[in-house]
Amino acid sequence: MVDDHPVVLAGLKALVGADPDFTIVGEARDGRTALHLAMQLAPNVVVLDISLPEMNGIELAAALRTERPDCRVLVLTVHEERAYLRQLLELGVGGYLLKRSAADELPRAIRAVAAGGTYLDPAIAGKVVGDLGRGRSQSQPGESVELSDRETDVLRMVASGHSNKAISGRLNISVKTVETYKARAMEKLGFHSRVELVRYAADQGWLRE
Repeated sequence: MVDDHPVVLAGLKALVGADPDFTIVGEARDGRTALHLAMQLAPNVVVLDISLPEMNGIELAAALRTERPDCRVLVLTVHEERAYLRQLLELGVGGYLLKRSAADELPRAIRAVAAGGTYLDPAIAGKVVGDLGRGRSQSQPGESVELSDRETDVLRMVASGHSNKAISGRLNISVKTVETYKARAMEKLGFHSRVELVRYAADQGWLRE
């Protein structure tokens, strides 16, 4: 659990600690300490704020992606700006939850992220879908494209945060085959980034599922 406000951190710890499914293995009030603890403690999920001293949440998420790629990240923040969401989705974070929703949604978000899925705060998910809907044209990527059942299965799991290895095990196909289906589907849809894929997944209702 990472937040620079002691009162907020205490509240989050109480909320998460009350759930018997979770064990809090460490806490930090700045990004650099959080990275150090993550390297030592190897948590399954790191819940972090964007506004942190020493190393901000975006920098911390990037560092965790490099240093602890097996660790899932859930961003818990007051920031609703799409620019933050876009940056963090590009970094592969597993979830983005607003602090005003934490009391009702934090345990659910942690479970989704820990299971390898993607969790977006309903208010943020609405913006993602809204972005996709605005300015559509006949050449809009992802529109009127037919994917095979297997391409859809692979892309749905990629959008939900599963690794190629995990998808390989779930679908009983090789990692190379997973990569082929993923590349073919992304090419058909005209997508070049994870942000485009997550927007499409949100529009299709995959993230809700």
